[in-house]
Amino acid sequence: MADTQQSDPKAEQTSEQRAEQKAERKADRKAAKLAKRISGFATAHGGAEGQIAYLGQRGARIVLVGEDGDWGDLVAHSYPIAQKAAERAGITLHDDFDGEFAAKVRTGRYEWTRMAGLQIGGPANG
Repeated sequence: MADTQQSDPKAEQTSEQRAEQKAERKADRKAAKLAKRISGFATAHGGAEGQIAYLGQRGARIVLVGEDGDWGDLVAHSYPIAQKAAERAGITLHDDFDGEFAAKVRTGRYEWTRMAGLQIGGPANG
């Protein structure tokens, strides 16, 4: 009779493979949390579109623009996590923040005074 050896797949994995799988699971959890926040924004604003900007080592910024013109942003730990979160949330992503997409943003008094407060007589930034 031949010996039959049953091998444990976990035992055959290298520590590098286990670390990689752990990192993937962590990234999935982060993407799921971001997707939940993106979906919440979209629900509150009648839908949303977005654009992802690379922030270097800090990650990626997801700029969201609601159908009502309100906007907000989130920061993800990496560009792939940001993409995964946007895909899970089901929003349309734009390559650039310009043209018709940028024109949808509605800015209020707060934004205008913060952008050029000192130059146009708004409150001091201090």
